[in-house]
Amino acid sequence: MNDSSWGAPPQAGYWGPSDGGPVQGAAPAGPAYDAQYAQQTRPMPIVPDVPEHGGDQDDDRGAARVSGPLFQTPPAQPYAAVPQNPEPMPDVSQPAQSQPPPPKKTAGRDLGAAIGVGVGLGAVIIVSLFVVKAVFVGVVAVAVVVGLWELTKRLDERKGIKAPLVPLAIGGAAMVVAGYARGAEGAWVTMALTALAVLVWRMTEPPEGYLKDVTAGLFAAFYVPFLATFVTMMLMADDGAKRVLTFLLLTVVSDTGAYAVGWRFGRTKLAPRISPGKTREGLLGAVGFTMAAGALCMQFLIDDGAWWQGLLIGLAVAVSATLGDLGESMIKRDLGIKDMGTLLPGHGGIMDRLDSLLPTAPVVWLLLVIFVGSG
Repeated sequence: MNDSSWGAPPQAGYWGPSDGGPVQGAAPAGPAYDAQYAQQTRPMPIVPDVPEHGGDQDDDRGAARVSGPLFQTPPAQPYAAVPQNPEPMPDVSQPAQSQPPPPKKTAGRDLGAAIGVGVGLGAVIIVSLFVVKAVFVGVVAVAVVVGLWELTKRLDERKGIKAPLVPLAIGGAAMVVAGYARGAEGAWVTMALTALAVLVWRMTEPPEGYLKDVTAGLFAAFYVPFLATFVTMMLMADDGAKRVLTFLLLTVVSDTGAYAVGWRFGRTKLAPRISPGKTREGLLGAVGFTMAAGALCMQFLIDDGAWWQGLLIGLAVAVSATLGDLGESMIKRDLGIKDMGTLLPGHGGIMDRLDSLLPTAPVVWLLLVIFVGSG
């Protein structure tokens, strides 16, 4: 039977050859009628009887049975063996177990190594500061050179910026010494000569990238050695060692107070896009601790100092140290790194320790000059 005959109505009055008489309302029947219409119609195909499923002719039933693997009945699967000791069903009457407690806050660094390195650095600074001032100047110069090396190396690795390290290192060390020997005038002159050396040194290489290389070099010269000269300029005063010690103590107290209060009570982010770990509560802790430390230092360490002056200095240090930390965090985020180096276990690099100190140095130097003079 072709596709066109599926569902078509039968010819009126035709049900195959008939030996019977005519049917009411139907066409005449008989041999003549049968012979006439036999030429105009096709006989229905003879469909053989379909044997029952499972007989010998299952695979030869043709159109009478749809065959193939998709239409075969899968064999019955045996019943799975029932375990002898099945696990008991959970008791739904018992309350669900409580969720595990949230993980405790961690510092994110090796605190043991960080404390050990911090104590060691502090001992070197204190001994050099109160024994021979020239040795302390040398310590600052070495820190500046290492910091410049870290900064220029990261700029080259992450941005392809090749700031000239040789003139920066030589000029930076000379800048620190000039600040101690000649004060602000010596620092400014050495800064200008260092900038000129950077411009000339870069001329020995192809001009491609000259502008970005020298711009990064000038930024590095100002950011690291020039700001560090204010530390050695404090040392020029008669109580210079105590001034430098006050500067260092207040910066450390600011960082420690911000960390301690922020870690324990911090809830509101201070600058989440720059440094997600800093909170406003931590900043308030830094301000409170640093103001108290500033009042004590000005009252008992600085000649002719007053406690109220220390409150103002402490407030200024807390703000400048926080801004310095955020400033370097901005640089590291732009470079896509966490630390500037790996020289100091638990701290990162030298620049990761100078971030708060560098911008705070000119602030403390200026306020001390205003309050108690430069001598």
